Amino acid sequence: MKKQLYIYAVLIILFVAYNFYKPIKDERTDAVINILFTSVLFLYIAYIAYLVLKKIGKKEK
Repeated sequence: MKKQLYIYAVLIILFVAYNFYKPIKDERTDAVINILFTSVLFLYIAYIAYLVLKKIGKKEK
């Protein structure tokens, strides 16, 4: 489980760094990249939640 949290922390750091430095000047492209990055972050949260629920389900049996 620690591996997934480390990966999530790295993704958040990359997201913050990207938004802090803003290397792309075109606002539309920047918005698309932000939307995609945020979608990946939320999908990864869902994946971590799935793993946690899977582990909880195994413990109850």
